[in-house]
Amino acid sequence: MPHYQASATTSAPPHTVWDLLIDGRTWPRWSSGLDELVQERSSGLDPHGRDSVGAIRAFRTGRIVTGERLTELAPQQRMAYEDAFNFALKDYRAVIELEPTSTGGTNIDWHGTWRTRPGIGWTLPFVLPGVMQRMADDLADYAAR
Repeated sequence: MPHYQASATTSAPPHTVWDLLIDGRTWPRWSSGLDELVQERSSGLDPHGRDSVGAIRAFRTGRIVTGERLTELAPQQRMAYEDAFNFALKDYRAVIELEPTSTGGTNIDWHGTWRTRPGIGWTLPFVLPGVMQRMADDLADYAAR
């Protein structure tokens, strides 16, 4: 099964990184790869930015909209999600783990697995690891500001 492993370190404390992760509305602000959170395709979003397990976040990149369902939340430690709808992936599962550093910052470990749909997405094992590393780097950079 294809997989990726992305990691980054930020000077921001875990609670700052967590606040950016738990609020799906912030993702397009800190990620250079996401254009917008598509509200009408999302469901279960918390109006105060504290999305919970079961929430579906739909993100648009260019003309493509993909949905991710939150499956596990351990505040300031771990967030897991899976694909709710995605034209190129199936059985996508990702985990973002946060670990405090000895200097007050946060190590971000973002890893995931997926299967490609037949005839679609054969390039993803070559592309997705780089995309997700950029997501981790963008999160770390934004959180440090």
